[in-house]
Amino acid sequence: MVIKESDFDDSLAYALLRGDMGTVWDTSKDERMVNGTMDPELIQRAKERAIRAQLNSADGDTCETHDQFYRDHKLLLVLFRGLAVMPITRSVPGRITFSWRSGASLYAFCFYAVSTAIVLVVGYERIKVFQTTTKFDEYIYGILFVIFLVPHFWIPFVGWGVAKQVAIYKTMWGAFQVRYYRVTGTSLQFPHLKVLIVFLSIGCLVCAIVFLLSLSFLLEGFALWHTSAYYHIITMLNMNSALWYINSRGIRVASSSLSACFRQDVAVECTAAMISQYRFLWLNLSELLQSLGNAYARTYSTYCLFMFVNITVAIYGALSEIIDHGFGFSFKEIGLIVDTVYCSTLLFIFCDCSHNATLQVAQGVQDT
Repeated sequence: MVIKESDFDDSLAYALLRGDMGTVWDTSKDERMVNGTMDPELIQRAKERAIRAQLNSADGDTCETHDQFYRDHKLLLVLFRGLAVMPITRSVPGRITFSWRSGASLYAFCFYAVSTAIVLVVGYERIKVFQTTTKFDEYIYGILFVIFLVPHFWIPFVGWGVAKQVAIYKTMWGAFQVRYYRVTGTSLQFPHLKVLIVFLSIGCLVCAIVFLLSLSFLLEGFALWHTSAYYHIITMLNMNSALWYINSRGIRVASSSLSACFRQDVAVECTAAMISQYRFLWLNLSELLQSLGNAYARTYSTYCLFMFVNITVAIYGALSEIIDHGFGFSFKEIGLIVDTVYCSTLLFIFCDCSHNATLQVAQGVQDT
């Protein structure tokens, strides 16, 4: 179900109409009457609702004012654009768009062309290992290093190919936050999210650099210049996990905040009109969660497939070495175990965030 702006306006208009009719139609039974006069607090609330009802979530400037979620996680979007993975831009106030002819897209094409040339050269060097060695452990590492190059080639499919849907999803956040303010009277806030994203972004870059440099120093045949083909790939994998966590966290925070505001408003003034407004907000939040899944379905289905393949190969190689030679704490055995733990952790973060976000929205509605 798509919540249109006209539907939301009709709901608010109906609520205001019910409030006005209550003062002239059945004042003798109106719970807002105190000693024959209207409760001043409820009068003030009605005036504030009438003012907020004039806002329009389709207006770009209004969305820009209330779109705290975009301001908090803007850094993550900039990094994805810098890696040429998701060339979406804030082209106009309150709107995130994608165009094949935009400056971000042209940069992505150039970056991808250069990085593809490097990946092909390094990939050829890694494939040559299969012709020059007969050692089982080197074969396993050769397979893993080739597998780690594969995500580069799916960028046009899982990045550029879904950029339009991702832009729509990001824009929907602005409209939802305006509607949230219109109903609750408070702006949606995401505590500590901006600081968390800074740490996650720095962590993704540092982890990629440390991981690749350690492989270069510890493994024979993995030259330092070979790492140049992997930096953007490993960083992209880390940041995809961070991005999903941030999106899921945003959904959870919105659900919790909506529940809290609903309980507070109902404690002061419980009317069918108010419940109707919050119902539209719940549906809008559910629509936002569904849009998140639709926008990133292609990205994270291939992401999970990659992780499963990588984990399977790494576990097979590690167990084979341990069974054949015992656990000798060699760099190669430890490297395979680290790779397994690394990929398993990223996969767990993705699955756990998905489960918690869905549970929070569904359970939040039922509890409230």
